[in-house]
Amino acid sequence: MNTQTALVTGASEGLGKSFAFELAGRGFHLVLVALPKTGLPELARYIRINFNVKVDIFETDLTASNSCTSIFKELANRSIYPGILINNAGLGNWSWFADKSISFYKTQIDLNITSTVLLSRLFLEQPCRPEKLYLLNVGSLGGQFIVPKKQVYGATKSFISYFTRSLQLELAGSGVQVSLLSPGGIHTKPELLVMNHSLKGISAASILEPDQVAREAIDGLFKGKREIVPGVLNRLMVFLDHILPAMVKTLIIRKKLRVILKQSNP
Repeated sequence: MNTQTALVTGASEGLGKSFAFELAGRGFHLVLVALPKTGLPELARYIRINFNVKVDIFETDLTASNSCTSIFKELANRSIYPGILINNAGLGNWSWFADKSISFYKTQIDLNITSTVLLSRLFLEQPCRPEKLYLLNVGSLGGQFIVPKKQVYGATKSFISYFTRSLQLELAGSGVQVSLLSPGGIHTKPELLVMNHSLKGISAASILEPDQVAREAIDGLFKGKREIVPGVLNRLMVFLDHILPAMVKTLIIRKKLRVILKQSNP
């Protein structure tokens, strides 16, 4: 039995839930964080029974003031010092910039960026932290490619990429493994399943199941990979992005935008 503890945010569904199952299957105790009324107690009960590991839960809104600090303060009170942090919680969207409210974008930025930074800081400053720490920040290929209708989401994931790469340089040789997960599309929520099924060609082939992404991510984290891009096709897309001239990429994006505009205005 593994005696280490992993903290996973956004753990009640999708990729976060798959992370919880993957880590529990490897014998790690868990601290799961998600919004209230998202099924977290039921998930924790299922994992305790089926994987025989300890599971602590925090039903909280990570965008609320002091929520991140409160989690680590309470963990210290329970003498729990996680050795793994997976910053998975995030808010996405697929919409024109003008179609979302100011409050939506504030929540998106607070969750995708601010909570990741604060939790990382609190994780690293634990008073009785394990000798070896593992930090996995969930970015996105959307943070590397300019995608229409993903303007703010993609920008937050670009921040996560820069933040993670900077930490990697700062913490080299410190006993802290910092990895960036850059997945493409994932079958996570029912509304995404509907949208993903409408895709064709390379776009459809690049969509992965959350269990596969979680498994490749944890494997890569423990192997010390700096960036983890699940799926062969997604890795090929990243390679092509590095070698294609900027002009060609701009033309591809504009063509994609014309298709989206046509679909929006039949």
